[in-house]
Amino acid sequence: MATFTHHTVPECPFVTTQSVLSGKWSMLLLHHIEEGPIRFNELHRRLTGISQATLTKQLRQLEDDGLIIRKVYAQVPPKVEYELSEIGQEFKMVLQQIEVFGDKYINFVKSKKSE
Repeated sequence: MATFTHHTVPECPFVTTQSVLSGKWSMLLLHHIEEGPIRFNELHRRLTGISQATLTKQLRQLEDDGLIIRKVYAQVPPKVEYELSEIGQEFKMVLQQIEVFGDKYINFVKSKKSE
């Protein structure tokens, strides 16, 4: 996982992107958060197999990397929502293309198994 400063960010955009998205759950989290503001418990329900501790860690990392914003509302009980930041919004097109490729690759693998 990344958390770069202007002194440590790699010059290669592929290395930088790979570092930022290296968390096991990063892309799935971004996929769910791109749909609009979402609360922690809803993310936890959607991501089968992730512990609360891991979810917290991954969300903090995405926030530290500037891809998401954590909004805390002053109310009781506490309400916290996550949404894409401005730079996170830029990643939406990439996520959509990854989904398109993923669907094509799933079909490719299925067709190879049926041969």
